[in-house]
Amino acid sequence: MNIQIFGKSKCFDTKKAQRYFKERGISFQFIDMAQKGMSKGEYTSVKQAVGGMDKLIDEKTKDQQTYLLIKYLAEEDKEEKLLENPKLFKTPIVRNGKKATVGYEPGIWNKWD
Repeated sequence: MNIQIFGKSKCFDTKKAQRYFKERGISFQFIDMAQKGMSKGEYTSVKQAVGGMDKLIDEKTKDQQTYLLIKYLAEEDKEEKLLENPKLFKTPIVRNGKKATVGYEPGIWNKWD
């Protein structure tokens, strides 16, 4: 397994995801969304795995102004704006190759091999 956890250091679910993999002795790479964000290639792969951009956006973000801007932008501009504002991603995003989940999903992670 090649696990990547995209998350925020203060996110409770991100911490739970890290603990889940640590307890099972599965190594992972943690990427802090607030500092580094996600590359366009990583974003495209995750978006395809989870079923679209809308599942990646956190509606409860503290930055409601940018969230509303993205919500009402033209379709072709939404992804660019989301990548510019990584704090708007719902976390954790756990990626294993072409597979990915959004949120704390141990039931799905158990099935990964």
